[in-house]
Amino acid sequence: MQLLDGKFLSAQVKAEIKAEVDKIKAEGGKTPHLAAILVGNNGASETYVASKIKSCEEVGFKSTLVRLPETTSEAEVLSHIEALNNDADIDGFIVQLPLPSHISENTVMEAVAPEKDVDGFHPINVGRMCKGLPAYISATPFGILEMLKRYNIDTAGKHCVVVGRSQIVGLPMGILMQRNTAPGNATVTICHSRTHNLKEVCQSADILIAALGRPEFITADYVKEGAVVIDVGITRVVDESKKSGFAIKGDVKFDEVAPKSSYITPVPGGVGLMTICGLMTNTLLASKKAIFK
Repeated sequence: MQLLDGKFLSAQVKAEIKAEVDKIKAEGGKTPHLAAILVGNNGASETYVASKIKSCEEVGFKSTLVRLPETTSEAEVLSHIEALNNDADIDGFIVQLPLPSHISENTVMEAVAPEKDVDGFHPINVGRMCKGLPAYISATPFGILEMLKRYNIDTAGKHCVVVGRSQIVGLPMGILMQRNTAPGNATVTICHSRTHNLKEVCQSADILIAALGRPEFITADYVKEGAVVIDVGITRVVDESKKSGFAIKGDVKFDEVAPKSSYITPVPGGVGLMTICGLMTNTLLASKKAIFK
């Protein structure tokens, strides 16, 4: 078993981005600028946004955080999005999810200008990805592809099972893994809550990607010997033995599954760190006008 070390890889990717940003600055170019809109004070969202801002500092980006109260109306959020769309200094921005229930996530995502949609959620970016055209790839799938590539994991002809069909992870992951690229060229099965014989389907996977949001759901009897296991899940569970009172768990029961795996991601220290690298990479591409000319 080999660990897919997100901490090591993310440091590597950030160093590469910083080197390019330093070169851009030295040549008198524009410093990449990422903005984020945060509505309300969801604890997990606060943590995610803080880590994104810290990563901007590490790679030499400018960052702007627009904080809005929980009671902000959808119209007000759309007004802030329009302002960022029209701000020439902002290269890319994200609207941190989830949003309060009175705000339509789809309406908000569609309001972001595609050329500034560094989360890769806009239908135009999703459509371009499906057609194999240059696009901003959703950050988590991007991070997973980067892990597979940097660890030289062969995906061609492999059976890849994705557990979870979210628009943020499961759906784009399935599309990306079957494209005629490397990593890619896999035969993909996407499973979800209505899938019959889920365990048997998972047992057939050469590459198993768990993105269902249920802590330690994938146990050893779901995994065949030698499978590559990618754990996207990250859930806080009560653990009185911890000083914080909680522990972070993935969708995979690591201690059980790791001995059967050829490669496996830890939680924390795996996909989450590479997700932020995906966002940083997209922002750099936006600053260079590399996707939308």
